Amino acid sequence: MSNKPSIPKGTRDFSPTEMARRNYIFDTIKKVYKRYGFQQIETPAMENLDTLIGTGGDESDQLIFKILNSGNFLSNVRVQKSKFRYAAQDDCQLLDDALIGERYPLSLLVEPKEILNSISEKALRYDLTVPFARYVVQNQNDITFPFRRFQIQPVWRADRPQKGRYREFYQCDADIIGSDSLVNEVDLIKIIDDVFTELFQGKLDYTISINNRKILQGIIESVGEQDKFEEIVVAIDKLDKTGIDGVKKELIQNSISENSVEKLLELCNPTILRNSIPETMNLNDAEEALNDLGFITDNFEDNINTQKGIEELEFVFEKLKTLGRKTANIKFDPTLARGLGYYTGTIIEVKVDNFPSICGGGRYDDLTSEFGLKDVSGVGISFGADRIYDVLLDNDLYPEFKGDTTEVLFYNYGEGEEDICLNYLFQLRESGINAEFYPDTVKQKRQYNFAVKKGIRYVITVRSEEIKKGVLFLRDMESDTQYIDKTIEEVIEIIKTN
Repeated sequence: MSNKPSIPKGTRDFSPTEMARRNYIFDTIKKVYKRYGFQQIETPAMENLDTLIGTGGDESDQLIFKILNSGNFLSNVRVQKSKFRYAAQDDCQLLDDALIGERYPLSLLVEPKEILNSISEKALRYDLTVPFARYVVQNQNDITFPFRRFQIQPVWRADRPQKGRYREFYQCDADIIGSDSLVNEVDLIKIIDDVFTELFQGKLDYTISINNRKILQGIIESVGEQDKFEEIVVAIDKLDKTGIDGVKKELIQNSISENSVEKLLELCNPTILRNSIPETMNLNDAEEALNDLGFITDNFEDNINTQKGIEELEFVFEKLKTLGRKTANIKFDPTLARGLGYYTGTIIEVKVDNFPSICGGGRYDDLTSEFGLKDVSGVGISFGADRIYDVLLDNDLYPEFKGDTTEVLFYNYGEGEEDICLNYLFQLRESGINAEFYPDTVKQKRQYNFAVKKGIRYVITVRSEEIKKGVLFLRDMESDTQYIDKTIEEVIEIIKTN
């Protein structure tokens, strides 16, 4: 064991100051969610592996942190001899570092998928949507539909850590399930507008990109590659990360012809559509967006899926035109794909310049059928709290936090004054003032330095003379004002007034 402690890559510790900032984000989002009628739930950090596998697509399956069964997990592994891939004894293969993280001979670990169920039955959730779908199915008899739920909890992904991308991070989800009304999409977009208007204070531009999976489906069908829908969507979703060349390479690796690839990228290229679809528009300009959707209509008028997707977007833009906006910009982006496999309709993503997405979501029509409940449509969004934290920090948008810190410190002068100070201390706390008593009898300078380092504004001295008079000595460290011979009631009034 190393003598130097550390934490896993892609995770972080948070200091008291950082927690105050994080709670500011959580509280802001929670307040808006409640304003829109959402109710809070929580689900376990771990789910059964078969709950998670296959629901988000192959790409998501690779990012799941599996949990090893307890005990000697390899003792229960049973693999038919005919299925072993024999290799030299010193040859090794890394079996999914998210699963084990150690090396074993190929002759021992030959078919990872076959032995997976023998060594792992549980996993850490990679998002909050799939556990929510499971929750809905299990609790359907106790839920009033449409159900508006919000959830603020951590998730884990075996991703490569980098700026803005973590292995452990918090999601702040809001979903409406049990209704296929597109009014719900409008509501969620307005939530995004409300949250970022409050967090960014009008000082930072952000863009809500919107597309519809049905439009993507129609584009993919138009080049005859509908059987490769999931692979194409996953590749297009990486356009910002890998660029056009990276997307081309991945599509060709998935056995999509070069001719089809060129057609796909041409149809999805925002530059080609720029004269017809605005790069960015305010919600107040939704009328312009409605007109520009005619470009898609004209080019895919024979495709049922595309036309349905256009109708859904037109409805959303019509409502947004009526409702207006606060600070949001909106962008129709035909390349927006959202890599999770369960999306079926409207998809949404929010970005600020030079940063990964800070919010995303979309419509999923039948996710609960994975758990036996068919024909239940839902739509949701998820704020990425950790990325929002970084954006606010980089742009100096946090307010000054005082409420979470100690406001008053009682100096400790020994046992004679201790009981009196503790009595006063409890009176301050009962009045709603954050206060503490220095626990050790040490020199006043050390106690003073403690108050300075913690940013404590007031210090109180109670010595023999004050005890005799039944008063206190209060010092305002911020203004260097001294209040002599004040009663506890007067001290409380001074602190609350200032």
